[in-house]
Amino acid sequence: MRTILVVDDEPAIILLIRHRLEHDGFRVLTAENGIDAIITAKSHHPDLIILDLMLPGIVGLEVLRELRTHSTVPIIILSARKEEVDRVVGLELGADDYVVKPFSVRELSARVKAMFRRQETRSIETDLTWNGIAINLDRREATVQGRPVNLTSTEFELLSLLLRNPGRVFSRQDLLRQVWGYEVGGDARTVNVHIKNLREKLGEEGQGEIETVRGVGYRMRNHQR
Repeated sequence: MRTILVVDDEPAIILLIRHRLEHDGFRVLTAENGIDAIITAKSHHPDLIILDLMLPGIVGLEVLRELRTHSTVPIIILSARKEEVDRVVGLELGADDYVVKPFSVRELSARVKAMFRRQETRSIETDLTWNGIAINLDRREATVQGRPVNLTSTEFELLSLLLRNPGRVFSRQDLLRQVWGYEVGGDARTVNVHIKNLREKLGEEGQGEIETVRGVGYRMRNHQR
């Protein structure tokens, strides 16, 4: 059974999310402040975290920053519409996705399921390599010129898709559909920030391998063209 940690300072919201996720077959842990969220995450190792940005004590962005120092667990942030800048900062700090308040609990559940579904997708391939970038799909490990690269779950899936299709151009909506599981809609900035983070982690040796195709999207540089 997958375990999800829900962090929000509003008991009514926690109750709403908890009922839906438990109905969908998940085990749910809860926390109502940042300190408890960090302690619970470190002691129980949930499979996914739903994290509100507006928390008493330690705010959600600081919780996210702390979690990312030791964990690549998928994190979906909750934020109000007026917190647009914080949403972008959250993605830059390593959040995998975000849902804007007020939100549909059905949509949130669908996002959770999509994130788990992509992790469960299996390929006959075990290793993918391209010009010094290598990933092992079973161990979910990535290296650049032999140097280990610590990727979040979404960054790993994004890199895997690009490595499988060198030279192919993916629009931002293509990536939202294939990596995040959106059939329609989604915010293109989510893709842009993840590409930025991925390039930074690949470092000087690998960041140039991901090309921006102006007005379209992104592709892995094809050295055979």
